[in-house]
Amino acid sequence: MPEKTPDPSQDPSAGAAAPRERIIKKYPNRRLYDTNTSTYITLAEVKQLVIEGEPVMVRDAKTGDDLTRSILLQIILEEEAGGAPMFSEAALANIIRFYGHAMQGFMGAYLEKNVQMFSEAQARLAEQAQGMSPDKWAQFMQLNSPLMKNWMGSYAEQSQNAFAQMNEHMQRQTEQMLEAFGLKKR
Repeated sequence: MPEKTPDPSQDPSAGAAAPRERIIKKYPNRRLYDTNTSTYITLAEVKQLVIEGEPVMVRDAKTGDDLTRSILLQIILEEEAGGAPMFSEAALANIIRFYGHAMQGFMGAYLEKNVQMFSEAQARLAEQAQGMSPDKWAQFMQLNSPLMKNWMGSYAEQSQNAFAQMNEHMQRQTEQMLEAFGLKKR
């Protein structure tokens, strides 16, 4: 039986105004359909949209369930399996240990904040690097250069502040919980 191509005009999410997010529909045959371009796309093309900063949302074509996290995790898995992985086995094992742990929510927020800060620092670094000669760039990228130490020091300080905020938040929540059980004086 020939496969039916979806009709975007029958899509209730397609309205007069352009959607904020690029809607990708995932079909049972594992194909991904980009509702903006009315074409099937590959996982590599979804990855490229993410790299370009395009907000995407992946929905199950039949149920409408949000599959975005699942698709993003699939992209990460493929990246980790190929070339040079970003996460060591030890890092992955430590992340797994936080699932089901009381600190799970804090760990996720901490990682998210750190990745965001690192991205912002990287953008500032790229801005500063514009117009640098290859020799100057090579000098800058040496870990012992004053500029690199300054950049890394700034990022490390921000990371430390994020950790301190997370710690304070945990402490407040613990105190509130103890008060609720009558275990701590007000």
